Amino acid sequence: MIIRAHASEAGPSIELTPIIDMVFLLLIFFLVATTFREEEREMEIALPEAESGLPISVALRELVVNVDSDGSVIVGRQRLELDALRTLVADALEANPNQKVTVRGDKDVPYGTVARVLGVCKAAGVSEPFLDTVPVR
Repeated sequence: MIIRAHASEAGPSIELTPIIDMVFLLLIFFLVATTFREEEREMEIALPEAESGLPISVALRELVVNVDSDGSVIVGRQRLELDALRTLVADALEANPNQKVTVRGDKDVPYGTVARVLGVCKAAGVSEPFLDTVPVR
């Protein structure tokens, strides 16, 4: 007669609790990281379409100048006259000679208004102001 001992030996197992904790932490991190947006880009401005409408890399803190559909100039949620805009841009360039300036003109605003804002930026010393557009769909 042969007697066998039945050992309940479990094979290698993986603890799921630390893995689930890590997945939830990563999920929370990415949700929080993607909800931060710039206030200037949250404004309800309908941008015109262009073939080369690409996002800007924000290596330096850029100055975003919005031109609303009624022609008013807005920087940092504050309405400015063109003289105040020139002073603001000149001060920013004095603090940082590599200052980037982006002009976001509503598609319904007359081009002359956007051209005046671009002219003010150039007169203040910006070598290449960027005119923001969206890509054609």
